[in-house]
Amino acid sequence: MDRRIMHVDLDAFFVSVEQVLKPELRGRPVVVGGRPDRRGVVAAASYEARRFGLHSGMSLAAAYRLCPQAVFIEGSFARYRDASRKFMAILADFSPYLEPGGLDEAYLDVTGFESLHGSIREMAAGLKRRVKEELGLCASVGIAGCKVVAKVASDRSKPDGLLEVPPGGERDFLSPLSVASLPGVGGKSEQVLKGLGILTIGQLAAASPEMLKRRFGVFGEVLHDRANGIDPGRVEPPGEAKSMSRETTFEKDTRSGVLLRATLRYLSERLGSELRRQGKQAKCVSLKLRYADFTTLSRQRALGQGTDGDQTIFETGCKLLDAELGRDRRAVRLIGIGVSGLGESGKQLDMLDPSALKFEKLESAIDRIRKRYGFTAIQTGRTLLLRDIFLSDDNGYHLHTPGLSR
Repeated sequence: MDRRIMHVDLDAFFVSVEQVLKPELRGRPVVVGGRPDRRGVVAAASYEARRFGLHSGMSLAAAYRLCPQAVFIEGSFARYRDASRKFMAILADFSPYLEPGGLDEAYLDVTGFESLHGSIREMAAGLKRRVKEELGLCASVGIAGCKVVAKVASDRSKPDGLLEVPPGGERDFLSPLSVASLPGVGGKSEQVLKGLGILTIGQLAAASPEMLKRRFGVFGEVLHDRANGIDPGRVEPPGEAKSMSRETTFEKDTRSGVLLRATLRYLSERLGSELRRQGKQAKCVSLKLRYADFTTLSRQRALGQGTDGDQTIFETGCKLLDAELGRDRRAVRLIGIGVSGLGESGKQLDMLDPSALKFEKLESAIDRIRKRYGFTAIQTGRTLLLRDIFLSDDNGYHLHTPGLSR
């Protein structure tokens, strides 16, 4: 039986979620990522905005210059996460063999599901209908014999399309397309290939595997296989996260230790809350700093035992921060805190340190209050000054994050 893989991708996901909530935004150029007079980048742009040259990763200032009539929205990760969960639940109803590729896309192995839906194409059409009816979102779907070709097919079907590559037709489908259309070919790889006279996927498929290996190493063989429609990769369920982090970019570069520690405290609280929600503990804390000149550093410190406590995460991050501020006078553009070495909850309390139990009970009580009334319903004194810097709602402060991923 021929393998059939489906790649499902929500169109302009962040923007589309906003348009569902605010129908008056439909048909207009919309940018999600922040206000154009503030530092940041475009997280998503509507198709109407893309006609003016706007795209993800572009600075908000540049986007405004190209399309000043666009509607600029801060965005809300909580809303997008909720929509993503509902989207994945719909996909799981169609196939248990599901591999998310992010909030807005996933692969499904649908081999042999014809008997349930009449055909794989009809299955995809039914999936698209459910996503539209239940979420108000448009999905583009690609169907092929492997993941890489299914991904290219869904990209080619956008927006709101459905494209099926027949078994055995993978190479013919890919051949006329630009090499930039092939997953794994980034900007640098594309330039190298162009220097070799390789402009299309068909030319890449016909190139010497030995030559590609000399130029790209082992990945050259992978590129050659993909260009020929060969991808043995299986649809794999997501593994457990090995780390998590939170970060934000400041509106203005800062040397204020008070602001840096206040922000670090808030980020630590978000991490601690998420660890407790997942029943996880971390054995390592890391600090990320990006300076005004875009130099980025990361420092980490192992813990004596696993923790899910806000205070432990914050204090460890503070020690790393103080060490860096003591040796470097540059202004800070971005600050982040992360935890790794995640394991199941179940730490041993120190009987000689009753404060540990007190903190645990306190954080448990705070979690219950925040779950009921919102994250900013209760704050530590240190984070109160953030009210004058960041907008907030029940989900917490709206931090400036490049990928709107926090």
